[in-house]
Amino acid sequence: MQMQILGIETSCDETAASVVTRDSDGKPELLSNVVLSQIDEHSEFGGVVPEIAARAHLSAMDHIVSQALAEADTDLSKIDGIGVTAGPGLVGGLMVGLMTAKALSASRDIPYLGINHLEGHALTARLTDNVEYPYLLLLVSGGHSQIVRVDGLGDYTRLATTIDDAVGEAFDKTAKLLGLGFPGGPNVEKAAQHGDAERFKFPMPLRGQDTLNMSFSGLKTAIRTQAQKLVPLKEQDVADLCASMQKTVAEILSNRCERAMAQSEGINTLVVAGGVAANSEIRQRLETLCEQHSYRLIAPPLKLCTDNAAMIAWAALERFEQGEKSNMDLAPRSRWPLDGDTQTVIGSGRKGAKV
Repeated sequence: MQMQILGIETSCDETAASVVTRDSDGKPELLSNVVLSQIDEHSEFGGVVPEIAARAHLSAMDHIVSQALAEADTDLSKIDGIGVTAGPGLVGGLMVGLMTAKALSASRDIPYLGINHLEGHALTARLTDNVEYPYLLLLVSGGHSQIVRVDGLGDYTRLATTIDDAVGEAFDKTAKLLGLGFPGGPNVEKAAQHGDAERFKFPMPLRGQDTLNMSFSGLKTAIRTQAQKLVPLKEQDVADLCASMQKTVAEILSNRCERAMAQSEGINTLVVAGGVAANSEIRQRLETLCEQHSYRLIAPPLKLCTDNAAMIAWAALERFEQGEKSNMDLAPRSRWPLDGDTQTVIGSGRKGAKV
């Protein structure tokens, strides 16, 4: 009988629970995927407030887990293991998820595993498309912009990262600057639909340099400078700024992926994951790139690009199958590099990044 795994995700502003398993042929099967967004709680602040997020997780956690079990037509007596995000993320939220998993584990005698949130994104394509190793992963979200070579479970080599802002952060700050509200990514994309992407030529930092790394801080500054020149902004100005920004980001990511492909022998699959992977302009640009280089592009369904518990449950299932489990003294980690062997370098931006 195949294992049923309950997943719990509380790393940022989504409270989520899911149940996954394998079918009789061993193929991945998603039985439920419940996600409660906290957008309304944070929208007036223009971003996620950690204390508000933690309290919202605490209020919703029991209900979300119960709903996930009900939708999967199962109960805790049939759950063989629990996977829970242990990092990276906001510590307050991580603590809610971890304590829930530990309580269920202790009371029901069910093993649990603390899962790296980034590994959840890295393995999502194995849940949705049963993709084989190795493959390239473009991970783009509000907190991460990385290109990773995935050779197996736990075998990750980071090829590139951002030296300052993550691409999702650049979307969020652009939306805030232009008065589009939170969350930034979807709002910028919506405004860009009515814009002229050729009106503004924004810089593409690090392009042409001997590095796969990315930088988005300068792009954000250029957008602010251009917006200030146009004050008072008209609706068309905002649309054109968004379209031009989105096009620039898509070009940067496509350029970096193309260079990573050239350096990655024995690989013909590119997986894109993370919240920014939901952006249609970026997906289209990557589709064109992959067609040109005879690559297969795998972009999970939109509901599995943003934070969710299905990816956590699946990562846990793969690790449970190897006999792994966590101890009760496991602590949440606000930072948890996917490739722990990389060395920290400081780029031109304001943040340290592991490359």
